[in-house]
Amino acid sequence: QVQLVESGGGSVQPGGSLRLSCGASGDTSRFQCMGWFRQSSGNVRERVTTIYRPSDYAYYANSVKGRFTISLDKARNTAYLEMTNMKPEDTAIYYCVADRMCYLQFGEFQFRGQGTQVTVSS
Repeated sequence: QVQLVESGGGSVQPGGSLRLSCGASGDTSRFQCMGWFRQSSGNVRERVTTIYRPSDYAYYANSVKGRFTISLDKARNTAYLEMTNMKPEDTAIYYCVADRMCYLQFGEFQFRGQGTQVTVSS
């Protein structure tokens, strides 16, 4: 099994920055892709970003391109999401995900974190 533990959520003013972490433990050979989805109140879950470990290929939603950066510490099996120039519309619960491939819907990811709240407000 794989456990994903998220940290780093919180509140920030517009234009500010936050960093989310997602640490994986257990049988980490069972996934090659890590990433984040987010869900704001009343909205469907949105794929924010994913990264494929063998190639480091990263995907970003148009809404976060140029502002968010995903990275991997492969030795620690930890993914990081650096969020900069944040906007109120970034407010959501952010969920870390992991699986063998990236092109999955949220419910199809075998491993999912508990979610962490991110709030962008003045």
